[in-house]
Amino acid sequence: MDTSSQGSYTAKLIDGPLEGKTVATAFLETGDPKPRLELGVDAGKRYVYSRAAGLEFDTPGDDRPSAVEYRFIETVFD
Repeated sequence: MDTSSQGSYTAKLIDGPLEGKTVATAFLETGDPKPRLELGVDAGKRYVYSRAAGLEFDTPGDDRPSAVEYRFIETVFD
């Protein structure tokens, strides 16, 4: 399924506490992948991930990726 045509992509978490997990994420209004993700895991606790270099495309020549890698940055406690 081509998620980029629906305005979303798969965020692949490549390290940190959620290593190996994936989440569906919407593109920015500009059509770019988000530079940063904040994922709430428990009440008062969020994991912050930053975009890495890895991109995957369903079809060569696609404008937007179907998957983007993210690296763990920090845990934020509210």
